[in-house]
Amino acid sequence: MALYSAAAVVLAGLERGEGGLKSLVYNSGFPHVRQLYALVSETLRYASVLEKLLDGTALLQAEKKLAPQLAKVLVYDLLFGKGLKCGGRWKALARRHRARLEAELARMKVRRKVSRNEDLLAPEKAVSAAGEWARAGWAPCVGSSGRLCLTCLAPAASQVPRYVRVNTLKTCVDDVIDFFKRQGYAYLGKAASVEELKALSGKKFFLDLHLPELLVFPSQTDLHDNLLYTSGHIILQDKASCLPAFLLGPVAGSHIIDACAAPGNKTSHLAAILKNKGQIFAFDVDPKRVATMSTLLTRAGVTCCQLAQQDFLTVDPRDPKYSRVTHILLDPSCSGSGMVTRGPGEEAASSAERLQALSGFQRRVLNHALSFPALQRLVYSTCSLHQEENEDVVQAVLQKWGSAFKLVPAFPSWPCRGLTTFSGAESCLRASPAETLTHGFFVAVLERCKEGAAASSSLPAAAKENPQPREGIEPGAAPKKRKKKKQRVK
Repeated sequence: MALYSAAAVVLAGLERGEGGLKSLVYNSGFPHVRQLYALVSETLRYASVLEKLLDGTALLQAEKKLAPQLAKVLVYDLLFGKGLKCGGRWKALARRHRARLEAELARMKVRRKVSRNEDLLAPEKAVSAAGEWARAGWAPCVGSSGRLCLTCLAPAASQVPRYVRVNTLKTCVDDVIDFFKRQGYAYLGKAASVEELKALSGKKFFLDLHLPELLVFPSQTDLHDNLLYTSGHIILQDKASCLPAFLLGPVAGSHIIDACAAPGNKTSHLAAILKNKGQIFAFDVDPKRVATMSTLLTRAGVTCCQLAQQDFLTVDPRDPKYSRVTHILLDPSCSGSGMVTRGPGEEAASSAERLQALSGFQRRVLNHALSFPALQRLVYSTCSLHQEENEDVVQAVLQKWGSAFKLVPAFPSWPCRGLTTFSGAESCLRASPAETLTHGFFVAVLERCKEGAAASSSLPAAAKENPQPREGIEPGAAPKKRKKKKQRVK
């Protein structure tokens, strides 16, 4: 995919709340991620100026086939960036309107009584580019002109480590550890505390203290070109993002719905838990995201998943196809406020109106998920910090369903609990960079109530931790040595 088209896709994903800037860039498939990250970030920084330029020149009316996101990227690079060094037909299109755009930019400067492009930015945006990127966790190269270099970006140290999930459909933890040791990494065993993870540096790595198939590397570790990643033997996935599938805990042979599945990391995790035995119905309404998910699942060796480009809200719970669905993983669109990699130009806080719209959608989709007749267990998760999208959604839906469903303790040993906004909210869990060294996250586990069933507080300790554990694995336990290893990577 060409640079400008890839940047437009990332911008559209940000507008739809599909994730943070870094995650969308890394999942874009574009080979030069730093260049793409820089272009999108600077386009976001100039977004208000670009919108005025597009309105003033009526460019979108003149070019009906030009998407607004692509127009912003093109106009940014034409007027504020490197002057359209690539772009093919889009470059030619933008240059046809260059004179009008430059004239409108000049008029804006006259009206604002400024001489520099930077002075057109709002006060909170008119800071040095290097300062913005440093706060976003990146260390950019800035040329003598003060303009951000799009090709010399280097990620700075971040508190959140690089988490690596071993894909047990293709290999096992022991083989992956051996592979990294042969590449010169020092294996330090299973971590005993979060403090140990904070001290990671150089070519060292741990087995995670909570999740049995998760390895932890220093934050600066880049494995996107590593053979294990390109072959699907490992998945680069934040620890908090691994919690929903782990806590859903289906047994092999189960029928599962992944309601808002793209880009597919949680789906592949579910398939690994099932050992490809059973059925996963994965839904996403966006065709491009479904295509990306299909590629990812194929690379991961997933064979038990049926993809559908469909809005989950339109799925009929009474369809016989879903009569055996006992588990649902629901990770709906959210504000993404928990993503620590939110780049410059992205607002840390969402407007009240947007939060209201998102939480309304989240309540509808959670209610819909609970209406599947055979459902026994559901995990609801978001990468949001906002109570409106988390505890408030769960409370409202539970009130609607009365005694039909209950919250069960999600990983009681996890240090961060749900905000105590209602009785039982402490059964939910939260994640944060400061306390768990992960992205910000929220997880709630709901189960169907049975007549005469004891309250969740009376569950055995092991059942509270993971009510449907995988064979021989307790949460936080190291995986047992496998007698027969899969596809040793040499």
